Amino acid sequence: MQVTAFSTPADPEWRWRIVNYAGETVEESGNGFPSIAAAVVSGTKRLVQMNIVDHSAPARPWRSTSHLRR
Repeated sequence: MQVTAFSTPADPEWRWRIVNYAGETVEESGNGFPSIAAAVVSGTKRLVQMNIVDHSAPARPWRSTSHLRR
């Protein structure tokens, strides 16, 4: 699992997001934080509290093009 921090122009406060290795969002914070560091610290604490194991398969970074070679 990965904890990331993000903000948007519409909502400039930082929020955390927990993502599994398949790239799926597991959980996202509802409240904002004043800095990236504060968001990541809070998200990491939440990830530890969740105590879950990621059994997802990483997304393949490439896709076969064999169908184009026929």
